[in-house]
Amino acid sequence: MREDKIRIVVADDHPLIRRGVRAVLSMVADVLVVGEAEDGAQAVALYRTLLPDLILLDLQMPKVDGIEAIEQIRQEFPQARILVLTTYSGDAQALRALRAGAQGYILKSNLHDELIEAIQSVHEGREFLSAEIISQIARHQGNQQLTDRERSVLTLAATGNSNKRIASSLEISEETVKGYMKIILSKLDAVDRTHAVTIALRRGMIDL
Repeated sequence: MREDKIRIVVADDHPLIRRGVRAVLSMVADVLVVGEAEDGAQAVALYRTLLPDLILLDLQMPKVDGIEAIEQIRQEFPQARILVLTTYSGDAQALRALRAGAQGYILKSNLHDELIEAIQSVHEGREFLSAEIISQIARHQGNQQLTDRERSVLTLAATGNSNKRIASSLEISEETVKGYMKIILSKLDAVDRTHAVTIALRRGMIDL
């Protein structure tokens, strides 16, 4: 076992998840949870204050989401070790997290099976991905991803907004919205906007 403990900050807005992580890690002699954050902004602040060896964080958090938190931490601390623990199994969210600077991505459903191995791998500078994530990425390799603007359009459509409302919300024309929807349907190989929303939710391109 290591003489020096791996110091970890856990960031998740659900107290039960944080408690579960602590329970799993309490059985590991060389790991120590030094702080907990309940939103993304707090996660960034805690990282800055505590300078842990690794931060374990969720993607869906209030104030600042997980992707933005990863980007902020990596911008200030390029050598940061970041492991995502989330419910999102879609390839799009995983790729966004990895591109933002995360080195690991595991699912909450695999918390008890993979957490310790993932922490050790990421701490040692190696990437760790759940098998489901690797499968999803491989399955959609080569498929086009949605741009930020396309994701905004589709998210608004998913919540029942008309093209007029989407246009007003994004300060663009209705014709531009229609153009974006055509591109989205083509990229996702969807027959209509409902089908596109279903695909995008499954792949983690959007969340509601």
